[in-house]
Amino acid sequence: MQGTLETGIAPLTESSYYILISLLEPLHGYGVMQKVERLSNGRIRLGPGTLYGALSNLQSAGLIQPVDGALENGRRKVYVITDLGRKVVEAEIHRLEEMIAHGKLLLASGGVVDER
Repeated sequence: MQGTLETGIAPLTESSYYILISLLEPLHGYGVMQKVERLSNGRIRLGPGTLYGALSNLQSAGLIQPVDGALENGRRKVYVITDLGRKVVEAEIHRLEEMIAHGKLLLASGGVVDER
């Protein structure tokens, strides 16, 4: 399917990518917000509405799941990435590495592609 990763899922937005890699360890929403901001050196600041909409979409897609019985302080739901979520992250990293390699190649060659 064109426009999708090998997993059949569309390429991730930058925010979704950072949310997924943040959830390689179980975290509640506020913890995700802090980690994404820290990982992106302050470039990405997720508001609560954006974050909880993204968490809902990622959960619906099967990329994250709530941790069973893990409510921090009795109120905060804790999430973690799923196996499918990990596969999507790996596919996204591969896609981005390929894009970087192509960009470097074309920059170095002045835009000329060897068509052999």
